[in-house]
Amino acid sequence: MPILEREPPKGRRESYVLPKVPVPPLKQTLDMYLSCMKHLVKEEQYQKTKAIVVKFGEPGGTGELLQKKLLERSDKTYNWVYDYWLEDMYLNQRLALPVNSNPAMVFPKQNFKDRKDSLRFAAHLITGVLEYKERIDTRVLPVDFARGQLAGTPLCMKQYYRLFNTYRLPGHKRDTLVIHKPGSTEQEHIIVACKNQFFVLDLVLDLVVNKKKLKEMDILTQLEKIVKMAENSEERQPPFGLLTSDGRTEWAQAREVLIKDSVNRESLAVVEKCLCVLCLDDPSGMEVGDTSRALLMLHGGGHEKMGANRWYDKPMQFIVGEDGVCGTVCEHSPFEGIVLVACTEYLMKFMTGSPSKMGRAISVSELPTPARLLWKTTPHIQSLLKASAERLQRLVRDLDMDVHKFEVYGKEFIKKQKMSPDAYIQVALQLAFYRCNGRLVSTYESASIRRFHEGRVDNIRSATSEALAFVKAMTDEKASLSDSEKMKRLWDAINAQTNYTITAITGLGIDNHLLGLREIAQELKMERPQIFTDETYVASNQFILSTSQVPTTVEMFCCYGPVVPNGYGCCYNPQSDHLLFSVTSFHGSTETCSAVFIKALDEGLVEMRDLCRKSNKPQSSAAPAASKAGENNQGAGSKLPSILQKTGK
Repeated sequence: MPILEREPPKGRRESYVLPKVPVPPLKQTLDMYLSCMKHLVKEEQYQKTKAIVVKFGEPGGTGELLQKKLLERSDKTYNWVYDYWLEDMYLNQRLALPVNSNPAMVFPKQNFKDRKDSLRFAAHLITGVLEYKERIDTRVLPVDFARGQLAGTPLCMKQYYRLFNTYRLPGHKRDTLVIHKPGSTEQEHIIVACKNQFFVLDLVLDLVVNKKKLKEMDILTQLEKIVKMAENSEERQPPFGLLTSDGRTEWAQAREVLIKDSVNRESLAVVEKCLCVLCLDDPSGMEVGDTSRALLMLHGGGHEKMGANRWYDKPMQFIVGEDGVCGTVCEHSPFEGIVLVACTEYLMKFMTGSPSKMGRAISVSELPTPARLLWKTTPHIQSLLKASAERLQRLVRDLDMDVHKFEVYGKEFIKKQKMSPDAYIQVALQLAFYRCNGRLVSTYESASIRRFHEGRVDNIRSATSEALAFVKAMTDEKASLSDSEKMKRLWDAINAQTNYTITAITGLGIDNHLLGLREIAQELKMERPQIFTDETYVASNQFILSTSQVPTTVEMFCCYGPVVPNGYGCCYNPQSDHLLFSVTSFHGSTETCSAVFIKALDEGLVEMRDLCRKSNKPQSSAAPAASKAGENNQGAGSKLPSILQKTGK
């Protein structure tokens, strides 16, 4: 993820024009693809793949035709890959959003004295949300600039403008990202979830004389009313939020059933146009630690706890638990992790730095009773709710999460070695995986391409041949190699990671390019080229190790699930004196175990420190450049194109 520096706004709109994402040279991409996969597949398979790739790229061949069409598309559009990427990464995926797609940010544990105290916190939080949204709508957010490699480059700000005005609408084969006009009068409310009920909290009241925006004390009063209404069991509605936790096709089918009734249609329309969702959670009954808090953010603990007290299609859901478990869970398709971090850090600083303003805009007598969303149900709809609840519970039981703080050292030690903390940690992850499995696999680390207009991410393929050479030096070949040779291999691995990072952030990575060529072939109604049906290409898109650096400057952390059934999700947050890891896998896989992976990671990090200490000086003249690499990769669980998946992140 880029480390940002802020510059004061220069007016209502950004005063710069960003370049288009480049289309990489075909030969460069094909050569890099072979280089990335050679050491990850068997030699026989590699030779088969190489022949396919050579044929694809030969003069006058299929590759040149598709490259020509892709260049034409680039000439005609602002961003040739954006729509392809959005659909492949998110909208075409059919898996449930919890765990599989939606990342969560876990806030510091709060110590509420009682329910009223938690509601004060929630009212103050929503006040901060409204202030931040005002900054977005009036275009006064400072422009982000990258540091490190290509320092000073302005970054595209468009993802910020989708934080609160978007909604992911389920479809039978493909979802739709609905974007509302910024500042729309249709978006003057939030949805409050409490005890699996959904209420409308209007933020602007249309009084006889004029419109008035609610102030913090008004919001608190309305939240108190909502909690009281939610406790009325006689008016309780079925837990319709469960439907949004289901697979996307199942939810789309259920939604079709719902909208046949006008009451359900109206309730859905209100939810789909809200600014955000505020989830007021009851105490979970779980022992409160980092791992349990992360689980409650990702899936709510299932229908037996808070899993139905959510609406997973809305990009920003803020969770405030009476037991102090707070955070946000996000629908990921509109924006990347850097935007989530910027927003939540602003809110955390607002919460601690801005005193609550208890003045009122409206007298208590003028405040209307918040509306409870009503639903018409049938035996068929009840059966759909039951099926959704059961599928969510299976997902909850299957997730194996371990949030771990490595306290032996932090990023300051790594920087003293003149190494990039991000590249160093990526190499450590490769070492941990090799220790557990005796091989390396296709690895995903997101790389920001916000230097370009509408840029989202490409992939840094961290399982390099240099990383393989290093992990073997620390395991299979440990006894036969000197420390100086091991150190040389460590520097080779870090420099390879650095070089790939620079390639990816400058728009020359291979994943987006190959995706574009594949999609152009489909648009031309060509038979799918063999390069895209080849076993190696399929394996290259099965990211058994999905990683993301999400550094924060306040006490919070990000987490997400694996992207394949036999894989790991690993989100890490390097701090000065410690490294925080959120590792996930599935109990259903015999190939993974989050605790075993963490143990191997700990051991590798200690061994890498010891190796560095034994070294008298850096083994590479390129060392200083490597120390900046991690400042250019994008975090927060961004996921990449996947071809065959059972999962999708």
